[in-house]
Amino acid sequence: MSSEEVFIGSIDQGTTSTRFIIYDKQARSIGSHQVEFTQFYPEAGWVEHDPMEILESAKVCITKAIDKATADGHNVDGGLKAIGLTNQRETTVVWSKSSGCPLYNAIVWMDVRTTSICRKLEKELSGGRTHFVDTCGLPISTYFSALKLLWLMENVDAVKEAVEKKDALFGTIDTWLIWNLTGGVNNGLHVTDVSNASRTMLMNLKTLNWDKPTLETLGIPIVILPKIVSNSEIIGKISRGWPIPGVPIAGCLGDQHAAMVGQACRKGEAKSTYGTGAFILLNTGEEFIQSNHGLLSTVAFKLGPDAPANYALEGSIAIAGAAVQWLRDSLGIIKSASEIEDLALQVDSTGGVYFVPAFNGLFAPWWRDDARGICIGITRFTNKCHIARAVIESMCFQVKDVLDSMHKDAGEKGEVQNEKGEFLLRVDGGATVNNLLMQIQADLLGSPVVRPADIETTALGAAYAAGLAVGVWTEDEIFFSGDKKEKATIFRPALHEELRKKKVESWCKAVSRSFDLADLSL
Repeated sequence: MSSEEVFIGSIDQGTTSTRFIIYDKQARSIGSHQVEFTQFYPEAGWVEHDPMEILESAKVCITKAIDKATADGHNVDGGLKAIGLTNQRETTVVWSKSSGCPLYNAIVWMDVRTTSICRKLEKELSGGRTHFVDTCGLPISTYFSALKLLWLMENVDAVKEAVEKKDALFGTIDTWLIWNLTGGVNNGLHVTDVSNASRTMLMNLKTLNWDKPTLETLGIPIVILPKIVSNSEIIGKISRGWPIPGVPIAGCLGDQHAAMVGQACRKGEAKSTYGTGAFILLNTGEEFIQSNHGLLSTVAFKLGPDAPANYALEGSIAIAGAAVQWLRDSLGIIKSASEIEDLALQVDSTGGVYFVPAFNGLFAPWWRDDARGICIGITRFTNKCHIARAVIESMCFQVKDVLDSMHKDAGEKGEVQNEKGEFLLRVDGGATVNNLLMQIQADLLGSPVVRPADIETTALGAAYAAGLAVGVWTEDEIFFSGDKKEKATIFRPALHEELRKKKVESWCKAVSRSFDLADLSL
C-alpha cells in the first residue's frame, strides 16, 4: 500500500460499548475494534458507568484497530490525518481538575434518580415543566445533564467540596474524553460541542452559548462548564500517553447528530437510529422550530466555527434495543440479540399481545416518568414467539408516535418527499440488520424505510466532521454524493390501511395502561 494513503479515525463511545473505526478517503472502514464496558445498576432506575473504564476502552480500541489495519498493509501511522469523536449524550461526569479523578460514577442518560428534583423545579418555577423550553428547547426531565449535575452537587460530598474549591470540572462523555486525550491534568482542553451542549438544558439554542439566567436559576457556576465549539474544527492534538500522539481531534458530535451527518440528512430529511434507545431527528435547516407535540428542539450540527447552525426536531425513545437485551439477559428467552428475528418469524402476528417498554418511564412524545413497562393481551395461547414479536413491534410503534408528532410540527413545508410524494425515513444502528424490524416499521408508518449499505453511520458522521475540518472531504462530497443512496435497501409498506389503524389504536390503549404505575408496591 502507498504511504500517501489518507485516513480519518472515529471514536464512537456508546451506551454499552466503545469503538474505534478507521476510514479511507472513500469513507470505507479499513480497521475497527469494539469493547463492551460495565453497566452498573445500584438501585431501581439508576444507571451508571465507570469513567475510567470508558477511557481504557477507548485506548484499547484505538490500539487494536490500528494494529488490524496495519496488519492488512495500510500505513495508518503515516496517513492518519485526524480523528472525530461521537458519544452517548446527556451522560454526566464531574471530576477533579487537579487529580484528574472522577468524583462519582458517570450518571447515564436513561437514569431517573432526579425525578424528585424535576418535580420540585416544576412546582417552584413559573413556567413549570416547560420553564426553560424557550431558551434550550427542552422540558425539565430526568433525561438531561443539568438535572444530573444538580443531583451530584446536592448528594455527593466530594462534588460539593470540589465545586466550592473551584477544582470541579463538569462534562458529558465527549468532554471527559477530550480533556484526557489532550493532556488531562497537564493542560487538557475542557471543551464540548454545540450538539452535546444542546442536551444539557443549559445552552441557549439561539446564541449557542451557556445561558446565564438558566445557570443562575439552577445555581450552577459557569466556571465548571466547558467551552462550546462547533462540530467540525481542529479542537486540539492528542497528547503523549495515547496510541496516536500529535493527531488532531477535528470533529465532535453527540451520537444522534453524528448519525444525521453520516446519513447526509439535509433540510426536511429525517433519520432514526436504533440502538439501546431509538432517536428520530428531522433536520429543520437554519430554522429553530418549537414543538407543540412533545418533541425536543435541538441543534442538528454546525460544521465549522463560522458555519450556520442547522437545527432539528427530535423524538427520543428510552428503550428500543434495550428491550431485546432484557429478553436475553433478564428473561433468557433468547441467547443472543440476533435470535429475536427468527423467533418472531415463527408467528405471523403477536396474537393480540402489546408490549410497552416503559422500564424507566416514557420519553417522547409522552414524557411520563410515572409509566412502567407492561405486557397486555396475554392469553393461554401466548408463547415466547408472540412476546418476541411484540417487543419488535414496540420499537416500531414508538418510532411511529414520534414521526406522527414530527409531521404535525414540521408540516408539509418542513419535510422533503420523493417524486412519488413519499416521506422516506432513513434508518441506522445495530438493530437495523433485523429485516423483520424494518418491514414492520414500514408497515406501521405506511411509508418507505431506507437502510444504507453501511448501518454504522454514527461513527461515519464523526469521521466526516473531522475530515471536513482538515480538508479530506468537502460538504458537497458528504451531502450530495449519490453513491450511498444507490446502495441502500428500501422496505415498502405491505400492511392494509385498516389493519394498521386498528393496531395503532390498540397500541395507544396499551400505552395509556402503562401510566401512573411508578408507585406499585414491591
